[in-house]
Amino acid sequence: MSDSPNVALARRLYDSGMAPDVVAEVIDPDIVWDITPGFPYGGVYKTWASAGGDFFARLAPNFSSFGAVAEEFYDAGEHVFVRGAYHAVSKSGQESDARFIHLWTVAGGKLTHLIQAADSHVVQQAAAN
Repeated sequence: MSDSPNVALARRLYDSGMAPDVVAEVIDPDIVWDITPGFPYGGVYKTWASAGGDFFARLAPNFSSFGAVAEEFYDAGEHVFVRGAYHAVSKSGQESDARFIHLWTVAGGKLTHLIQAADSHVVQQAAAN
């Protein structure tokens, strides 16, 4: 069974590892990026420039590596649910995995809104090591 166009769009982002050229093609520049409270730098970022500069640029230095591994995709019309886990390696070399659910809104062939729910405690502990 092939993916719906919206699932294919979201899957492309995860499969690329957030490659900048893919991000530019699939994420709306005016995206709303909503990170669960308690997650490092949790909050609502309005625009991709803010999500990149105010969220990812602050999160990344806490880890040797950090990435989202999508495990399942669910089509819900204009929304796509993604279940997966963040895989992180701390600066001290400790590995951890934290479960997440991402709810994406798709409009005009772009990802326009992300609501993230994640195991914030695991990520906070990993960032501290």
